Amino acid sequence: MLQAISKKVLIGAGALAMSFVSTSSFAQDPYTVGVEASFPPWAYVESGEYKGIAIDAMRSIAEDAGLEIEFKDLPFPSLIPALSAGKIDILATGLTVTEERSQAIDFTVPWWETNDVVVVPKDSGKNVFTAVCCGARVGVQGGSSQQAWMEENVVNSSDIDVELAKYDSYITAINDMGTGRIDSVIVDDTSAQEYVAAGRPVEIAGKIYIRAPLALAVTKGDPKELLPKLNQGIVQLADSGEWQKIVHEYMPGITVPPVPSNMPEFVDTYKKPVAGLPELGNE
Repeated sequence: MLQAISKKVLIGAGALAMSFVSTSSFAQDPYTVGVEASFPPWAYVESGEYKGIAIDAMRSIAEDAGLEIEFKDLPFPSLIPALSAGKIDILATGLTVTEERSQAIDFTVPWWETNDVVVVPKDSGKNVFTAVCCGARVGVQGGSSQQAWMEENVVNSSDIDVELAKYDSYITAINDMGTGRIDSVIVDDTSAQEYVAAGRPVEIAGKIYIRAPLALAVTKGDPKELLPKLNQGIVQLADSGEWQKIVHEYMPGITVPPVPSNMPEFVDTYKKPVAGLPELGNE
């Protein structure tokens, strides 16, 4: 009798152990969200904690979708290669939707629109034209849409004398402009307004590009089927008013564009039906 009870206990314990191992083996690891944490107001680190519009929005979307996430700080030029290589699962920063990028990664519906602007030292007297010509040294972030625009429209023109300086972060570029190493910086207007509001000795000389959409991104082909959840999360965030609340926490008083924002026809994931939002999309 004692032997039979012992055998039952052992069998039960073994089954429990196997159940624990099985559950542990199939537990979902946190999704890794790649950010450039030196890009306020979208993503930055303060007192050892990730903060910013993209950070707070991703946390809210993940909570509503039941996704466990962790953030990973990478230099901007490394983010898209890391996403393509599967080293991160989601790219969440001030990422501009471009046709070239859409060939390598898949975009969510856009959650913001931005204009690229020329930032110059305060009281420099430079305007949007003189700041990017006539021997000027212009700072851009390596791998950014601003770099691509400058190379296509300015640097490759035989009529314009300009030198392009590439940086891992815009903060470094702004600092170098302050010491006279470069003459101007091309950046999105959201970040430029943040620099001005923070009291940096800079000013916006003018716009060079209008209505550039920003979005999250996943690995091409969406192998982890994240697009439907992210798209739904972005729209729900806006519909609930939480998106506006997050944006205004970091940029009080700014006009929040409609969500989803401008959806370029060259993006495959914007063709109808959009993942998770079948009523949306380009025909």
